Amino acid sequence: MNTKHMSLLAALIAALLAVTFLSGCSKSTTRKTDPNVDYYTCAMHPSVRSQDPDGKCPICGMSLVPVMKDGTKNHLPSPGASQSFNVPVERQQQIGVTYAAATRKPLHHSIRSVGVVEPDKARHWEFVARVDGYVQKLHVTSPGELVEENQPLLTIYSPDLLTTSREFVNLLNARDSAATAETRASTQRLIDSAKLRLAQWNVTDIQIAELEKSRKPSEFLTLYSPFKGVVESVPVDQGRKVAVGDHLVDVADLSTVWVWMDLFETELPMLQKAQKISVTSASYPGEKFEGEIGLINPFLNEQTRTGKARIDVPNADLKLRPGMYVNAELVMDMGEGLTVPVSTIMPTGSRNFVFVDKGEGKLEPRLVALGRKFGDDYEVQGGLEEGERVVASANFLIDAESKVQGAVKSFEQPAVVATQ
Repeated sequence: MNTKHMSLLAALIAALLAVTFLSGCSKSTTRKTDPNVDYYTCAMHPSVRSQDPDGKCPICGMSLVPVMKDGTKNHLPSPGASQSFNVPVERQQQIGVTYAAATRKPLHHSIRSVGVVEPDKARHWEFVARVDGYVQKLHVTSPGELVEENQPLLTIYSPDLLTTSREFVNLLNARDSAATAETRASTQRLIDSAKLRLAQWNVTDIQIAELEKSRKPSEFLTLYSPFKGVVESVPVDQGRKVAVGDHLVDVADLSTVWVWMDLFETELPMLQKAQKISVTSASYPGEKFEGEIGLINPFLNEQTRTGKARIDVPNADLKLRPGMYVNAELVMDMGEGLTVPVSTIMPTGSRNFVFVDKGEGKLEPRLVALGRKFGDDYEVQGGLEEGERVVASANFLIDAESKVQGAVKSFEQPAVVATQ
């Protein structure tokens, strides 16, 4: 065999060996990837994206975690899936690291709002003149006076009232002296009409009964308070002439008051009639007034996108006064759940993670799924188990430590020298 044939044979053998070697390497290094994975990223640095399932974060050196494609459920990495790093206990003490445990506890959601106190419309009475006359006497003279039920408020002198009272008395006398039953029945119908006319002029049933008994007509009409309450206004003076429709006096029963509070439209579905709610006022620090929701207004304010709810609050001591600003708080029981303090969470945009204490200075970054915020706690829906300890303070310093350690590791890796 000549030299030319020997060279060709050697080249062929080298080519076969190279193909065999490359094929073996491909089979040994190719890893089957999950078709549902969109890309791989770092739990602490979501800006890092890679298609290599075995890749490391170039910032901190931790293993990358998968991000699923749209429409595929994202799974949180199981405990221990993320790469832990070490921060000595002495170093943790220097930077002020504290811990909190994932705890299962009752959850309560609070809705807070401000409101304004108003009188109960069903316990508020405005007296207006129903007959022409003059104010003979004011029995109450200024707003704020306390009045009892059936206490006199003012007396009106009215010639028209005297005329109707005389007519009523004359009809009573005619009925009593009627000779026949038919005449008596006809007179009784006229008496009923006179009674109705007197009642329309604010003459009470008791006053009509006294007039029927005494048979003494009077030109004076006294108005009485329909309930125990407080005088709200007295816009008339003694001796002033009044006409039908003139405003005379207002009385309000403040033993129960209304508080109207504003709520966002997203909070309105949480409300129900008769729910208990607490009301506080800056005028009475530390004191709570317990009321209940009496009405939920279904109409929204188009500009503020808020609705109103009415709270009925007992007010026996008259501490809550019309026009007063108050704070209202509704606390709702939302069951029980696993929680961690808000300070333990490190947000990274669309995701959240915590540093889990693995003991002896080892910390593990872990993605967590969060629910609703309840006061100073978050509900944890996945990623943590009850009793696990997580970093509750100095999170950003811990994050910085992990980045520094990742950078040091990258420098310590041996450089790859290219050969020809």
